[in-house]
Amino acid sequence: MPYTPIAIDRKALTIMDIPFPDLDTLETTAEAIGSNMFEGFTPTRKGIEIIRDYCLGKISFAQLATAARERAYAE
Repeated sequence: MPYTPIAIDRKALTIMDIPFPDLDTLETTAEAIGSNMFEGFTPTRKGIEIIRDYCLGKISFAQLATAARERAYAE
């Protein structure tokens, strides 16, 4: 599977047009997405929102795992 870059705008604090409250959260989320892309994950806007919300503490690890099992990140 070829590498597909995703749109990251550090100035506007967005990844694929998903807004982030600060640069630290954007960077943490981007690193998580990048790591998962090496394992075959194809990022979607919904997937980015889920990972962002986990990094912000809005959802628990159990909720993140459930979303992954249910493929809730697919669009």
